[in-house]
Amino acid sequence: GDRIEFVAGIHGFGALVTRVRQGQCAAAFTLCPTSMAHLRTIADAGLAMPPKSTWFEPKPADGLITYLLD
Repeated sequence: GDRIEFVAGIHGFGALVTRVRQGQCAAAFTLCPTSMAHLRTIADAGLAMPPKSTWFEPKPADGLITYLLD
C-alpha cells in the first residue's frame, strides 16, 4: 500500500532513523538478516521465504551466478 515503504539494507540503519527524525514516516522497523543455515533449512523443506527476506547486497552482475536445474 501507500503507507508502507521498503528501504534496502544497503542504505543502513541510519537511513531509517533519518526518515523518522525528518518526519517522512512515523515509525521504522528493521529485521535481523536471514542466516544461510536458516535459508537452506527452508529450501530443503520445499518452503518459500516471504518477499524481501532473502535480500542481500551487493548484488552480483547478471549472469555471474548460475544454478543448474536437473
